Amino acid sequence: MVENKDVSGTEEVHKVSEEDEKNVHQISLFDISIDPGLKDDEGNELPRPYNKSQMRKWLKKVKWENRKSEKRAKEKARAKERRAQARISNIDLGPSRKCLKKMKMEKVKKNIGLIIDLSFDHLMIEKNRFKVIKQILRCYSINRRSETPLQMYVTSFGERTKMEIARHNGYEHWDMVFHEKPYLDIFPKEKLCYLTSESENVIESFDDDTIYIIGGLVDHNEHKGLCYKIAQEQGIQHGQLPLDKYVNMKTRKVLTIDHVFEIVLKISEGMSWQDTLLKVLPERKGALVCDTPVDSTCTTNLTLSNDSDYKTSEVQNLD
Repeated sequence: MVENKDVSGTEEVHKVSEEDEKNVHQISLFDISIDPGLKDDEGNELPRPYNKSQMRKWLKKVKWENRKSEKRAKEKARAKERRAQARISNIDLGPSRKCLKKMKMEKVKKNIGLIIDLSFDHLMIEKNRFKVIKQILRCYSINRRSETPLQMYVTSFGERTKMEIARHNGYEHWDMVFHEKPYLDIFPKEKLCYLTSESENVIESFDDDTIYIIGGLVDHNEHKGLCYKIAQEQGIQHGQLPLDKYVNMKTRKVLTIDHVFEIVLKISEGMSWQDTLLKVLPERKGALVCDTPVDSTCTTNLTLSNDSDYKTSEVQNLD
C-alpha cells in the first residue's frame, strides 16, 4: 500500500511540473530587453522585490513592452492586406489614418462639447477601467471620421488612467483635450449638462455652447444613480436621452459610453432620432421603431439602467 502511494505521488508531481513548465516558460528573464518597472495606483515607482501579485503584473507589463513592436508590425501587415483585398473587391474603407490626421485641423467643429468624466477610477476594478479606455478610443475613432466633429474633453485624467492609456502610442497627439482637473474647475457651471438616465429632463436636441458630460464609469449597476446624484449636488443641468419615445427594446436599455457619444454626434449632425437609434444601437438590443406617434412615449416603458450613467456590459471593438 505504501509503494502505491509513493508511485501515485511521483506521477502527480511529474504532471504538475509539466503543467508548470508550459505556463512559466512563456517568457524568461533572458527574453527581457525592456524593463518598464512597476508603479502603484498613484504612479509611484514600486521597489523590488515585488510580491507574487505584483510580480505577475510586472511580467505581464514586461511581456507587452517587449513584444509591442512585433505586435504593431503584425497589425500593420494585416491592415495592409485588408486594404489590398478591399481595393480588389471595390470596397470603400474611407479615409486612411494618415489622411484623417491631416484633415483634423481643417474640420470645423461644432460648438457642442462633450466631456468624458474620469473621476470614478477609484470605484472600478482594473478590468472595468480598461473597458472605459477602449470606449474612449471608440469615441475618438467615431468623432474624427465625422464631417462636423464634436469638441472632445477628458477631465479628472489621473495617473492611473495615464498609465493604462499610455499603452496606446501617441494618445497625447489625439484631437482631444485632456485635463487633470475636474470639469467644474475648467468650465462655467451654467454651460454644463450631465447625461444621466435618472434625470426627469428629456433632451430632444443638443444646444450650441453647451458641454454635455458622460460619466466614465463601468460598474455593472453597483453605483446606480451616482451621476444624477453628483449633478444635483453640484447644481448643474442634467438630462436623459429620449429612448422610450422613439424605440422599443427587447433588452434592458444599457448603453456604452461610445453608444451615447455616437448618438449625440449623429443628432448634432442632423440625423433623426429614430434613424440614429436604429443605426447606433447594436442588434442584440432588438431596437424596434415605436408604433405610437413621435410626440408620445412608447407603450413598452423599460427602465434605462445607469452605469455611466449609461453603463456598459460589453465593449465594442475599434473599427
